[in-house]
Amino acid sequence: MIDSRISHFRITGELGQGGMGVVYRAVDENLGREVALKVLRPDFIDDEDRRQRFLMEARTAARLNHPNIATIHEVDKVDDQIFIAMELVEGKMLSNVIGDRPLTPSESIRMGIEITDGLARAHAEHIVHRDLKPENVIVTPDGHVKILDFGLA
Repeated sequence: MIDSRISHFRITGELGQGGMGVVYRAVDENLGREVALKVLRPDFIDDEDRRQRFLMEARTAARLNHPNIATIHEVDKVDDQIFIAMELVEGKMLSNVIGDRPLTPSESIRMGIEITDGLARAHAEHIVHRDLKPENVIVTPDGHVKILDFGLA
């Protein structure tokens, strides 16, 4: 998939894989910005239940606008590919940050507050994450957190 295109997105690298899809680093050539592009796995394209769950993830997360939640920009289907274009969050998974060194008490409190602020916003929209874990939280280079992957919401 690297160096290929989906709609107006040029894929430049792979960021990771999950149960439902593969996440790529891509360039939105219409807006000239990098995004994370989550593409439904090809073996799920013919599975109506999986397609609907994938689309529900996009619609659910797109309702959220908060500094500690990754922003959904677009969801679309082109040919046989369904994808979600979202904010590209640079940084490290919280699990890697925790594994590298102990957090200071002030870091723990600040990150905990940011995570609960994001979750409170989701809860205000009647959305429960249901898969919150350190692998679904990114710590940005400036030390703030972003919650990702509302796939089970």
